[in-house]
Amino acid sequence: MVSVLSGEEIRRLIKSPKPLVSGYISLERQLQPAGFELTLAEVFGFRSHGSLGFKDEDRKLPVFKPVKLSAENFTRLPKGAYVVRYNEEVWLPSDLLALIFPRSSLMRSGAILFTAIWDPGYRGRGQGLLNVYNPYGVRLKLNARIGQLVFLRLSKHARKLYRGIYQKEGLA
Repeated sequence: MVSVLSGEEIRRLIKSPKPLVSGYISLERQLQPAGFELTLAEVFGFRSHGSLGFKDEDRKLPVFKPVKLSAENFTRLPKGAYVVRYNEEVWLPSDLLALIFPRSSLMRSGAILFTAIWDPGYRGRGQGLLNVYNPYGVRLKLNARIGQLVFLRLSKHARKLYRGIYQKEGLA
């Protein structure tokens, strides 16, 4: 049976020897009843197209252009698509997967966050696709809370863990 982790269980796993989440700004502010809020570290605009096929060698990621962010001043993002990177490092054990949902305040501001499934075994500072639909844009600060990570416990431990090209992404 699949279940969603409670805030108390997330807190316990954060305090474990292999922390579920690290690099957060404020545990008390970011820990939620059924998830953990992710904060904005970087924003990138697109400079070229991407390519995908069935084979990994067909994959070519776009060229990105960094967007300067400030913790003191807002940065306006015009309508369009952006890639974002989170501050938090996530380390998923073999019995958990994670999904990210946009914060409702982000949606109410006319922007949405899209992400893929984070598989058991994934470790890194992930990325998402921020799409600004508001014709007037959206204003964000560095470290803004933009998404909520929800952890799902699998019915059994995964035999095969994530080993893709994004393993340990964003880590020094």
